[in-house]
Order: sequence, then structure tokens, then C-alpha cells
Amino acid sequence: METVKIFDTTLRDGEQSPGISLDVAEKLEIAEQLARLGVDVIEAGFPISSDGDFESVEAISKVVRGPIIAGLSRTAFKDVDRAWEAVASCRTRAHPHLHRDVEDPHGEEAPHDRGAGEGRGRWFGGARQELPRRRRVLPEDGYRSDPEFMVEVCQLAVDNGATTLNIPDTVGFAVPEDYGKLIAYVIEHVKGDFVVSTHCHNDLGLAVANNSLAGVSHGARQIECAINGLGERAGNAALEEVVMAIRTRSDHFNRRRSGSADRRARAHLPHGVASHRLPRAVQQGGRRPQRVRARGRHSPARGARRPQRPTR
Repeated sequence: METVKIFDTTLRDGEQSPGISLDVAEKLEIAEQLARLGVDVIEAGFPISSDGDFESVEAISKVVRGPIIAGLSRTAFKDVDRAWEAVASCRTRAHPHLHRDVEDPHGEEAPHDRGAGEGRGRWFGGARQELPRRRRVLPEDGYRSDPEFMVEVCQLAVDNGATTLNIPDTVGFAVPEDYGKLIAYVIEHVKGDFVVSTHCHNDLGLAVANNSLAGVSHGARQIECAINGLGERAGNAALEEVVMAIRTRSDHFNRRRSGSADRRARAHLPHGVASHRLPRAVQQGGRRPQRVRARGRHSPARGARRPQRPTR
């Protein structure tokens, strides 16, 4: 039976939700729960972005066992080296996640990409022989990019060692029919041994119900998601919704998520994953706790009846 892998980005994209800021201990706690849940990949952070993020990714890679540990990186050598340094303690499960802009918001190709030639293959993998076999490449804003050019970039990545191609709807602009066709187009035109992954944002409310699942229907074998749909702006696809949709309607999708994830979820989290011993900021979906207004001299005491407003 074919499987759909679950790539959790709660600790990276999810932390970009308004009101969320996690320290190393909180990230480690969440990562351990995600491992118990049985996700296939944990994107632990963006190591070069700050010392705190580097420390979090390094700690998770040393302590958490089971899932592949991924660190986000741009394609500059310095970024790749920093990401690899953060996850190097788990070499058999390390997963550099490289992203590259392929188009600007106005639909014009990035000037440093077009016609760059095969020498640009050094982007993907940083020409570092010690990097692990798994390398994941994300052509940022792929949905709005020129499909032919994006396929060229993806082919270049696969030729230089990429094993996963993530086709993102970075700004939550996609509609299901077109996104599914784009996934199928990439699978048809890029040659090699690779897995296609989805990464959909929820700005139009379509991240789970349509776009991620449309990608699965058209051949994607991995879904990027986050607990409670946490993420930048309106959030990402919600892990719990994605899993239950595929699990419940496996007759439609003809494939299920990883069997190990199913077993671990049943064994350890029978009451769901969204609120099981996760830090309060994550349980609340990124919302800040409501502030309690101090009771002033003229405020009614606790339990006292408030005066009735006159009716009109």
C-alpha cells in the first residue's frame, strides 16, 4: 500500500504565528510529542536565522528519536553548512531543507536564476559530499511561478541529489484544480527518483480541504502541515485534519499516511494531538491569552450583580 508521509512544520512555520515565541525547552517538548505521535519528519527550525533557533534544532537532533529531523536552509553555502552543523548529530536521520526563490511577486523570473546553467547545480547540496542522502528542495512561491522554469529548477535539484521536491503555495493563492494539475505536471516532466510534497497556506481557507488533498490525489506522497494549522498569516494545513481526511476516506485517496504514524497515534494519543501536553501558546492556536483587566475602585466585586441597562 502506498503511504503519504507527514512532514510537521509546527516548530518552524508554526512559530511564525502571531503571538508565538518558543524557547529551546518548549520546542524540545513539542518535538518529543510529535515523535510519540509518529510523524515522519520534524522541521525543527531555521538554524542560520538565530543562535536560539540553531540551539533548538541541535538539541532536537540530539535527543529526539524516530522522525527525520529537518533544518531549513537557503541555498547559500553558509546557510547549508549551518543547517548541517545543527542536525549533524543524527546523520542517519538528518534532512537539509533547501529553499530557493524562483519568481518574484510580479511574475518576473528571478534574474539570478534564469539561464544560470548547470553550474548552478551547486545550489542544491552545497557541493558538500558529507551531506546526507536526503535533501529536500523548495522552489519558493512555486504555484505562481512559470511552470516550465520551475520544472527546470526542480530537474536541476534532482540531478544534484534532491530526493524531495516541495511545491508550495507560499501565499495561499492556489485553488484545488490548478494546484493538483501543477503537482501532476511536475511528476510528469521531472525525471528521476524523488517524492513530491505539498506545502499549502490557508489564506483562502483551502489549505487542507482542497489544496493539500488535491495534491495527494494527483500524486504527492508527502504533506507539510502543523498542529492546529499553525503558521504564518492564516496558517498551514492542519495536521489532524489532513490525517483524519486521508485515514477516514482512504477509499477515495487509495493511500494512507505512514502505518507507523497510525500505530503510534493510537497507542499514545487516543484523545487527539492538538492539546496533549503542548505548551499553552500552541494549544491556543497561536492566540495570546486574553488580558484580565484589573478591578478598579468603582468596579463591582466578584459575584456582585451589575446594574441593569435601561431598555429602549
